[in-house]
Amino acid sequence: MVANNIHSVKILLVEDNPQDIEITQRAFAKGRVRNELIVVRDGQEALDYLYHREMFKDPETAPRPGMILLDLNLPKVSGMEVLQQIKKDESLKLIPVIVMTVSQREEDIVKSYNLGVNTYIQKPVEFETFMKVVNAIQEYWILIATLPPGVQ
Repeated sequence: MVANNIHSVKILLVEDNPQDIEITQRAFAKGRVRNELIVVRDGQEALDYLYHREMFKDPETAPRPGMILLDLNLPKVSGMEVLQQIKKDESLKLIPVIVMTVSQREEDIVKSYNLGVNTYIQKPVEFETFMKVVNAIQEYWILIATLPPGVQ
């Protein structure tokens, strides 16, 4: 059995809302999630990070994430477009993508799963509920699930 080094899994947070970024960072800190949380603020930055372009050219300073937390409502390139790019790319498609968004629209949920999202979560408004979601993500995706080889 191959064990993941749970603390080496880097998490890419793709989120444009400063309050949601802060809440996510606080929830990770309070929940004692020790995994590195890398933040990009729009869909174009996410793609630049994943493809080592622009300010993310150096793979040493922009390592491949082992998980992506993706908002759908993003400037420049939408979260749906980012998801589509990730899941059609052979080098990226095995990275688990968790959509965390305020959208409850059935068409967004269905489209996300059709594009290959691993999990779709509606963002909780209250911090304590958000903490429970972050803890559940950590427990399942970092501690329980076996990630594909090469996903870090």
